[in-house]
Amino acid sequence: MIPEKSDTVSARLRRGARGGRPPGFDKARYKARNTVERAVNKLKQFRAVATRYDKRGYIYLGTITAVALLIWLRT
Repeated sequence: MIPEKSDTVSARLRRGARGGRPPGFDKARYKARNTVERAVNKLKQFRAVATRYDKRGYIYLGTITAVALLIWLRT
């Protein structure tokens, strides 16, 4: 999803058929990825989410839900 460097493009084109297939880049998907990464970073600011002290998955899911609600209410 990350844009390809110009020197990588030229090297791939120089190699011809052995250069492989160019990676796809979708601008809309890249924007969505950035949004998701920023949301995860906001969640990780809370110690219980970042360190995952909870042993059971449903308790961890509840912690994430509570933190997401707290972040939503702050904005």
